[in-house]
Amino acid sequence: MLTLVLGGARSGKSRHAQTLCGDHPVRYLATAQAAGDAEMSRRIERHRADRPPNWETLEVPFALVDAVRAAGDTIVVIDCLTVWLSNLSYRHRALRPEAREKRLLGEVSDLVVAAVAAPRREVIVVSNDVGGGIVPDSPVAREFRDLQGLANQSIASASTRVFLMVAGIAVVVKQ
Repeated sequence: MLTLVLGGARSGKSRHAQTLCGDHPVRYLATAQAAGDAEMSRRIERHRADRPPNWETLEVPFALVDAVRAAGDTIVVIDCLTVWLSNLSYRHRALRPEAREKRLLGEVSDLVVAAVAAPRREVIVVSNDVGGGIVPDSPVAREFRDLQGLANQSIASASTRVFLMVAGIAVVVKQ
């Protein structure tokens, strides 16, 4: 089963994803990298502290699809799709925009296939809704906003459940 937990910054996405897991063992796939950024390091540490200590955490800034394939029949939380796409977008920044979009959306399609491949595996994807605000002022930011929107549509389409987080409240979009 595939579930999408979508929302804006600090909307309660990660917390809601955790509540969906109950007391079950979880493989948590973290996509963020600190890379010398002190503020990002603090965010990562806060997320680590919020997770139950018995959860298995893997840091996967790039190889997310492989990590989902290797998860077996368990609950997998991906936190978050937006950071993973950002990592991939930067890694493939030398590609022309059309080629980069094709490459990244291909990775998203592979992620969907991996997520639903094992019938007893539950994958919960946390992602940001970055298109609900103002139009970004740079071509790179507009390209990423569009890519994130397309990726969210792909995940939502394949999901059994979709939640939109609004001020810490989960609104059921698809059940």
